[in-house]
Amino acid sequence: MAKRDYYEILGVSKSATLDEIKAAYRKLALKYHPDRNPDNKEAEEKFKEAAEAYEMLSDTQKRQQYDQFGHAGMGMGGAGGHPHGMNMDDIFENFHDIFGEMFSGGGGRRRKKSGPTPRNGHNLHQEISISLKDAYLGCTQQLNYPRFETCETCAGKGTKKGTSIQTCKTCGGTGQMQFSQGFFMYSQACSACNGEGFTIPEPCPTCSGKTRVKKHDKFSVNIPRGIFDGAELRIAGKGDAGIFGGHVGDLAIKVHVMPDKKFSREGDDLVSTIVLTYPQLVLGCHVEIENIDGTKETLKVPKGCPSGERIIIAGKGFPSLRSKVTGNLVIITQCHIPTKLSADAKNALVEYSKLIGTGTDTNEGIVGFFKKFLG
Repeated sequence: MAKRDYYEILGVSKSATLDEIKAAYRKLALKYHPDRNPDNKEAEEKFKEAAEAYEMLSDTQKRQQYDQFGHAGMGMGGAGGHPHGMNMDDIFENFHDIFGEMFSGGGGRRRKKSGPTPRNGHNLHQEISISLKDAYLGCTQQLNYPRFETCETCAGKGTKKGTSIQTCKTCGGTGQMQFSQGFFMYSQACSACNGEGFTIPEPCPTCSGKTRVKKHDKFSVNIPRGIFDGAELRIAGKGDAGIFGGHVGDLAIKVHVMPDKKFSREGDDLVSTIVLTYPQLVLGCHVEIENIDGTKETLKVPKGCPSGERIIIAGKGFPSLRSKVTGNLVIITQCHIPTKLSADAKNALVEYSKLIGTGTDTNEGIVGFFKKFLG
């Protein structure tokens, strides 16, 4: 019987790409796989036919020869009637190379492990809360938290002194056991070594063969000046120790800055308010104020200063973590409104109200004054 055209078998054109050829073969192989078509000789033949076509067209050199000479130039007549002596074992190896873990649990080829695989330790996370003053000045915080550390008894080897790890005798060190049902091949983790490929006949008495133990670590961490709320500090090597020589994880510290009663933060600026009398705002003045760190600053209030004015003292804010720029100290003015007045003070205020034309009635004059100058 004349051989069918390989492109026709896979249902692709002669200009098909390798990806298109592979996709076509995958579709046919799944459709006609013997495990999906038990005792179906026709499906088995189609499965073999698709594998033969793929084996030819997926190889660039073979495909060029086939395109030039067709079946006549391919040296037909190998074992089983397939080119180059291709048999069912070849076909299934080809099939598992394409489908990988979907059918073989790892690509169909078992590799012997050289020993325990190092595993990196986990990164850990801690949260701390500090005051706004500590954020302004910088501070030191004590941390006390649990983490895995390398076992000192066995130096992270997991074995009792004088003993060693052994290759698993059940799986031969591959960590996998393979099984077959007809043409269907699958593998699963070796139950004797839990898929590790090795056993520890005499584990370390301290860590029970786990190479690390849990302890409480206590150390001091420096919080830099200018740290902001929500910032995260990363301390290398303060996470969990690795297993069998894996890298130690890091520790991430999230910083929460608590609110302050007198000060707040806007970017890198330190912001506060000051309450001044109306004469101080009108006539101007010099006022001594205290910064968040306890240092004294002289605030110059200009004449005719309105309530809500932002007076800046340069360079007295937070140092920036991202640059060499330092923020400012910003003082927002507020006007003190007295609720009780002496008779003399009240009379003076009424007279002033008359002078600026806000009415002669005592209550109307006072209300009108504040509406005009503060509203």
